[in-house]
Amino acid sequence: MPSRPNILYIHTHDIGRYVQPYGYAVPTPHIQALAEEGVLFRQAFCANPTCSASRAALLTGMYPHNNGMTGLAHRGWALNDYGQHIVHTLRGAGYDTALAGVQHEAHGAEPWHTIGYDRWLGSEAAHEHAAAYLASAPHQPFFLSVGFSDTHREFGPLSDAGDPRYCRPPEPLPDTLQTREDMAHFMTSARAVDAKMGAVLAALERAGLAENTLVICTTDHGLAFPRMKCTLTDSGTGVMLIVRGPGGFDGGRVVDSLVSQIDIFPTLCDLLGIQPPAWLQGVSLMPLIRGEVADSRDEVFTEVNYHAAYEPMRAIRTKRWKYIRRYDDRDAPVLPNCDDSPTKSLWLEYGWAAMAPDREALFDLIFDPNEAHNLIADPRAADALADLRARLDAWMRETDDPLLKGRVAAPAGAVVNHPDGLSPREQPMPAPGA
Repeated sequence: MPSRPNILYIHTHDIGRYVQPYGYAVPTPHIQALAEEGVLFRQAFCANPTCSASRAALLTGMYPHNNGMTGLAHRGWALNDYGQHIVHTLRGAGYDTALAGVQHEAHGAEPWHTIGYDRWLGSEAAHEHAAAYLASAPHQPFFLSVGFSDTHREFGPLSDAGDPRYCRPPEPLPDTLQTREDMAHFMTSARAVDAKMGAVLAALERAGLAENTLVICTTDHGLAFPRMKCTLTDSGTGVMLIVRGPGGFDGGRVVDSLVSQIDIFPTLCDLLGIQPPAWLQGVSLMPLIRGEVADSRDEVFTEVNYHAAYEPMRAIRTKRWKYIRRYDDRDAPVLPNCDDSPTKSLWLEYGWAAMAPDREALFDLIFDPNEAHNLIADPRAADALADLRARLDAWMRETDDPLLKGRVAAPAGAVVNHPDGLSPREQPMPAPGA
């Protein structure tokens, strides 16, 4: 048996926490079983609720404005240094690295080569490629990334997993025929992802590798609905995170402490006995898992820069409070940053396009978990506001946030949508200054 455990990083798009073990009526029995055998993090957050930036933050252990991925890889963004991707640190510790299915950290003819994986297993039918790899008596230890896109729009056709008569839309949205049907399609896609993840986990078991493999099951950000994906509300940044395997990640435990996905890289270094690279900005979760501390962090920081369009935002979240700050002075939402959907059309029908976003927002998450009532002008919240403003400012200075100097620059050749547009499907244009 290898001295260090294997690592299976299994992930999907746009699912947030809308899976069975988080209490939602979304049938995902294989993810449920994984949670019952491992550790479920109830308060895990991505660093940026957009596809490439979220994944890049997890896999470099750095905030997007520090690792360079402040936009989408397929629109022209890249890491400042692909040597900071976790595969290089793991290779230095003797790991074989393999990729099956979706990645979103690089673009081009051979993105897996750009990232630095040893093996490219294939894009379509990722679960089958992963199962074949696991059955092939692979070199150990290995790091296997298996990515799925089923829960990215457009969703697949309805099945028994999603019946619009009996489903409930996400919390920020009204209960209507359109939203129920939209959610039913998501539920069908989530069930499809769950089945594919189950196939990979079954292959791991058949190969006799499950006992010595750390499974990390997560997603990039919230659902592709309004006020979720590409927003700094909890419904945008909250993610499923389930870890099962050696080192104390077992027993069906539930952790309610705040966790950021940038903590995964330093946690692996701690667990595996690897010297953590100097660039890491997260904290190890191992003291939390071992019961040495009650909390590993007091706050999480999140950001948005570019998605389809430029929409600079920063936020800090503590156990009780959420503070969000915008940097674009807009009097209307950035609609290209919301994927087209029946639910988006419903909001537009009722006037969403004319609703100015708040420049600053403060929410008391104990009494207002859906972040619906902005307390920015409430004198009773003045102390909390001052504290969070100061802490966010300090983090931006400590991380040399480019927003402190003005607009976040786009790389040469990058393309974006105009923020006054309607849809991410509209023709993009060269990013200003790119």
